[in-house]
Amino acid sequence: MNIAVRYYTKTGNTKRLAEAVAEAVGAEALLISAPIEEPVDILFLGNSYYAFSIDPEVREFIRGLDSSKIGHIVNFGSAAMLNSTYNKVKAEADKLGIAMDEREFHCRGEFKGIHKGRPNAEDLAAAAQFAKDIVNG
Repeated sequence: MNIAVRYYTKTGNTKRLAEAVAEAVGAEALLISAPIEEPVDILFLGNSYYAFSIDPEVREFIRGLDSSKIGHIVNFGSAAMLNSTYNKVKAEADKLGIAMDEREFHCRGEFKGIHKGRPNAEDLAAAAQFAKDIVNG
């Protein structure tokens, strides 16, 4: 099974989650600036809300994916105020005909002192277990 982990972060929170996910599934966590060159069965995509939506860079990354190379996307991320970016990511993936796993991982993330220390060790362990569960079926 080929697995890729890509993420976008402004605060470092999603990077920490991406690294936990990648380690759990034996992949490398790379920024979304790293293209998907080989076909992948699962693309773990880490992102968060910025100004009430996904960042334009995340939107452009998804739009630039070759749908013939992506089995499906698994969304994960953190946010201080809002919850899941699943619907925003899915809307972009749907335009390309890329399937989205209905499962996702989301936790609180620290931002300007809110949710200090998050994601914490417990969140990172939960993200790793989530990724293992996805890969192992």
